[in-house]
Amino acid sequence: MKLSTLLQHYGCQQPLLQDPEITAITADSRIVSKGCIFVALRGQKHDGRHFIPLAVSQGAAAIIQESDSLEIHSKPYSEGGFTAQLISLPNPARFLALAAAQLAGPQPKHIAAITGTNGKSSTADFLRQLYQLQHIRAASIGTLGLISDVSLPPLPALTTPDAVSLATSLAQLKQHHVEHVALEASSHGLQQCRLDGASITAAAFSNLTRDHLDYHHTMDEYRQAKLRLFDTLLPPHGRAVINADMEHETRLALEEIAKKRGLTLRTIGQAGQTIRLLEAAPTPAGQILTIQLYGKTLAPFLFPLPGRFQAENALLAAALCWEKEEDAEAILQLLPQLKGVPGRCEPVAHLKNGACAYVDYAHTPDALEHVLLSLRPHATGKLVVVFGAGGDRDKGKRPLMGQIADKLADHAIITDDNPRSEDPATIRAEIKNAAPHAEVIGDRATAIKTALLSLQAGDVLLIAGKGHETGQIIQGITHPFNDRTITAALAKELAL
Repeated sequence: MKLSTLLQHYGCQQPLLQDPEITAITADSRIVSKGCIFVALRGQKHDGRHFIPLAVSQGAAAIIQESDSLEIHSKPYSEGGFTAQLISLPNPARFLALAAAQLAGPQPKHIAAITGTNGKSSTADFLRQLYQLQHIRAASIGTLGLISDVSLPPLPALTTPDAVSLATSLAQLKQHHVEHVALEASSHGLQQCRLDGASITAAAFSNLTRDHLDYHHTMDEYRQAKLRLFDTLLPPHGRAVINADMEHETRLALEEIAKKRGLTLRTIGQAGQTIRLLEAAPTPAGQILTIQLYGKTLAPFLFPLPGRFQAENALLAAALCWEKEEDAEAILQLLPQLKGVPGRCEPVAHLKNGACAYVDYAHTPDALEHVLLSLRPHATGKLVVVFGAGGDRDKGKRPLMGQIADKLADHAIITDDNPRSEDPATIRAEIKNAAPHAEVIGDRATAIKTALLSLQAGDVLLIAGKGHETGQIIQGITHPFNDRTITAALAKELAL
């Protein structure tokens, strides 16, 4: 594809010194080769402009860098006997995503993107399951990786993959006749334009609570990053689904965007107009849900997973799933067949005395509060929680999580999560200051073992923070650690 064609797709009519044939695009200078565009992005840790000489010396056909103004500039750049066109654009990250999509090829017809502080992974997985229960080939892309009916190379370990990997995977899914994709849209990915090349046809917003303020700095910046999915990426008259019980300011903003852009807005939850959750009655096997669909009360049914938030995620997925209103009830009838998502309120050990241990990815104050409240009805005895907080992340979450655990659990154990480059003892102390009744056990395996040994008949244990993760990051090294397998193995070893 010609360089001029890619620039035109971006909206640039800049005259070129040459118009080479482009075969690839990347933001990684190490893999640049002849016929490739190198996009020099400015990141938090590295500035891609420092690698322009390397990219040119390796035969890059063109270099894209950020313009210091809204103007577009082009000039030759020579290095190591090679010359490439150096083009300055206002938003090179968006160009990278759009060009990557053009070079990768056609994408699936139905791409639903899900954003929100909590619930993205579960909603995306539930949506994929709902498609597959209808014998439709489908895929989900996000924190849990690429899950599909077809075998494809794994994606980078990010909630939202980089723009090139995402475009490549979407094109490969299309080539394998997968036309339905559920895609997690993180605030980082949205702000960094990683999804700008995805042909999104529907979008959902689960909730907005405190998270990632180390990156976005304020809740308003965090909100605006997520709203970009609806005011920029979802095409006019597209399908938007929101949890009507979310924080008021975000809901009002979404309603205004939907009205302005002619989006088809569906709402779910206790205040939902499309699907209203009337009751979620906990049972040993899950919960009995009573819902209204467009004002019509449906017969109660068993949803086989614990936690009201899981029910809300499933309803969000269902409202994303149908295109015609007459198909809605049939989609909802599939909810009893949904299976839990790894590391999301997942039961991992049933003890002989009737106690049960759950693993959940809850690593924000809101998520921790929701999962504890959701598990409380299932505990006829004590509710115990083992949790920590990640290093090199929003420190303001730590006392909030401590307060919630101290208030909602009968016994809380503070332990290490992913301390990363921080001192683990400092993180634990910041949580402990807000949780005076909590016990502190730094070693995560020892904390889990201690909690298991304390369980009596009817008790419920929640191990929160890491969910599906298989490693613990300490001082730049990822050590093997899996809450799910370790908890199950300890319960078996201790003959509990």
